[in-house]
Amino acid sequence: MTSAPARTERSRTDGPAEPHRRRRMALALAAGGLVLGVGAIVTLAVWNDSEFATGTFGAGSFDLQGSTDGAAFTSDAAAPGKTLTFTLDADTLAPDDVVYAPFAVQLSDTSTNEAAVTIENVIGGTIGDDLTYSLFIEDDFGATCSAATPPAGAEVVADRAADATGTVDVFDLTAAGEPVSLCFVVTAGAIGQGEAGTITWEFAGTSGDTLP
Repeated sequence: MTSAPARTERSRTDGPAEPHRRRRMALALAAGGLVLGVGAIVTLAVWNDSEFATGTFGAGSFDLQGSTDGAAFTSDAAAPGKTLTFTLDADTLAPDDVVYAPFAVQLSDTSTNEAAVTIENVIGGTIGDDLTYSLFIEDDFGATCSAATPPAGAEVVADRAADATGTVDVFDLTAAGEPVSLCFVVTAGAIGQGEAGTITWEFAGTSGDTLP
């Protein structure tokens, strides 16, 4: 009777093979999972660009200048300012006397804006209560500003009491370095002997449009 083939027995040395294989697969899966995890947190890089714009700003300016001779112009921003030269001796007035004095106003060459000009008068002493004045715009400095050749231009102030308060609009300056020639006409009223005093005129400008 033929006996069945002997069953091959796995040696003890082969026993750990299956656990070892499973361990390697687990490590491989773990490694694979680690790789997948890294891939999940990676984001695509993007390009960035910026554009900037800057504005530079500054303030314009204007400067009123005056002249008593029509040639030399300077700024006097505080009273008493320049001294007007009248055609007659204004310090020996009698009632009804009329005296004349030329003056000019302009914007300095460095001005950047037009100016609307006003005038205000302030008296000092006692004689101012009995004085009035008018102001004319003339074509040429001093040419028509005397008793012999009285002003013929536009009268921008008419017989204003020297002790009146407030301002009067007189003219606009619309170009730098181009003077406006003026003529002050002061008339004495019922002044008393020995009275004396002053009238201080302030030309004030308010900025307007930018000069061309």
